Amino acid sequence: MPVKLYSSKVLSNRPVGPGVFLLKTIYEGAAAPGQFFMLRAWGTAEAPLLSRPISVHDCADGILCFLYEVRGVGTAKLAALRPGDKLSLTGPCGNGFPVSAVKGRVALVAGGIGLAPLLYTAKCLKNCTADLYCGFRDEPYALDPFAGLVRTIEVATDTGRFGHKGFVTDLLDAAAYDCVITCGPEVMMEKTAKSAMRAGVPVYVSKEAKMACGIGACLGCSFETPMGRKSVCKDGPVFSGSEVYAL
Repeated sequence: MPVKLYSSKVLSNRPVGPGVFLLKTIYEGAAAPGQFFMLRAWGTAEAPLLSRPISVHDCADGILCFLYEVRGVGTAKLAALRPGDKLSLTGPCGNGFPVSAVKGRVALVAGGIGLAPLLYTAKCLKNCTADLYCGFRDEPYALDPFAGLVRTIEVATDTGRFGHKGFVTDLLDAAAYDCVITCGPEVMMEKTAKSAMRAGVPVYVSKEAKMACGIGACLGCSFETPMGRKSVCKDGPVFSGSEVYAL
């Protein structure tokens, strides 16, 4: 799917958790699970200078959804959007999860806003039985749409207010699965990936990085891997665990 610039219109933009918003916008194209778009709701002469990379939360029936967390000036401006407002989309960017090659039992492992790309991923999995493991600081959010897509949902929170008190990785037995797919904080993904790799289970991770272009031209999101330097936007954001982590 070629990367294109789209001028879209906001359908809805509402809070679903503390500082977390669900944005729905018009989009007649396609996207793969795990891909992302560069979003911009301000002029080129306005701050911030760069667009914001946001992963695809869902894509169907002419509607593109983004689940995002307000972290700074750019995402605060996105959170201020109202129905009818204009939104600039560049994408779909990057490489997504290889869902067509995934079979059997699948563990979807999310940390916080890392939940965002896993809904569309769960929808696109075929001939699979998926379980969702998700970690939050205090209160879960955006889990209802997973009903009917996954067999079980296991929750961990830092405070213990909901589910298991502790890390989401405490709940995962990677050896019980045929594939592990994960997105979230780097420490969580590394621990998840290495546990799957030690068990001989294929694992795919979705990396996050600040980036300027989203297409691999600026190299601003490049990082060192056991196989040399890679760009999150062009080579990823989805990588196999062995591409980025060494046991």
